Amino acid sequence: MKGYSCFADYYDRLTQNVGYRQRADYLCTLFSHLEHEPGLLLDLACGTGSLTLELKKRGIDCYGIDASPEMLSVAQQKAAQAGESILFLCQDMRNIDLYGTVDTVLCCLDSINHLTTVKDVQMTFERVSLFLNPGGYFIFDVNTIYKHREILANNTFVYDTDNVYCVWQNTLIENVCKVRIHLDFFERDGNCYYRKQEEFFERAYTHEEIVGMLHKAGLSLVGCYAEGSFCKPVEDTQRIFYVARK
Repeated sequence: MKGYSCFADYYDRLTQNVGYRQRADYLCTLFSHLEHEPGLLLDLACGTGSLTLELKKRGIDCYGIDASPEMLSVAQQKAAQAGESILFLCQDMRNIDLYGTVDTVLCCLDSINHLTTVKDVQMTFERVSLFLNPGGYFIFDVNTIYKHREILANNTFVYDTDNVYCVWQNTLIENVCKVRIHLDFFERDGNCYYRKQEEFFERAYTHEEIVGMLHKAGLSLVGCYAEGSFCKPVEDTQRIFYVARK
């Protein structure tokens, strides 16, 4: 698993449609649905900290971890500009080492898919379980096999903003349902464009694989929902939220 480097410079500009406020609202509704007080919350693979900041604004005691120093630099600046004090730590989620236990762990926006082996996912689940208080919740989302095979697949996407032009090219590795993602960024400076590149992989896992790894880590599945809802996932669901409890 490789951390973002140059992608950090463009991430927020290219993900304006993510809807972090709506995601934070959904998570707060989910906490109420579970009758769970989030307590001390870890936002795992927090990226540029947009979701962490939204949760902090809602009065949740939270901090973030990410493997990319570049992403965390953006997150720290963002929190400071918002007048919020948030701790951000640079750690690989497979080897997190916290100061103490937490009551809730979140891992959103398909970060688990960036772990491209069962071993890596298992390591992450076990570290989460180690630092999660008994009765605590681990909530994460994943892109589904359907999305990898039918939406990402071998497709190319183009994003054209005022100052950045991005070409997103996918290559599907069918036998392991893994997608190679290659990004070309063209940033405008006057009358010229400067090119930067980023490449990484995402892998989709079956429901049975995910449940098995949770169980092995000492975590029990409470529920799984189609993105932004409390509905059961269907065949063409693109993103699923998993809720597990220690």
